[in-house]
Amino acid sequence: QVQLVESGGGLVQSGGSLRLSCAASGIICSTTDMSWYRQAPGKQREFVASITGGGTTDYAVSVKGRFTIFRDNSKSTVDLQMNTLYPYDTAVYYCMAYYFLNIYWGQGPQLTVSS
Repeated sequence: QVQLVESGGGLVQSGGSLRLSCAASGIICSTTDMSWYRQAPGKQREFVASITGGGTTDYAVSVKGRFTIFRDNSKSTVDLQMNTLYPYDTAVYYCMAYYFLNIYWGQGPQLTVSS
């Protein structure tokens, strides 16, 4: 059974930093395509960042240069380091795994960036 459990959300001031972590079980995290998405109030869920099984990363334009996605294979996690946060980064952040043609989502921690 695939399970994604995120942690690290919370409240941070504008310009601050925060790290989200997605712990994966039931999959081989080190070789699975993983992504982060976010959904702000009243808006559709949008892509934030991804990392392929081979380690190739991709970012939304709005976060490029500020966010970094990376794996910690020793912990079977995919983390999202977020720097220089702005109020418009406020959203629920979801971890997603694409594994054997199926998509799995985590529960989504809330990030609130205050101005």
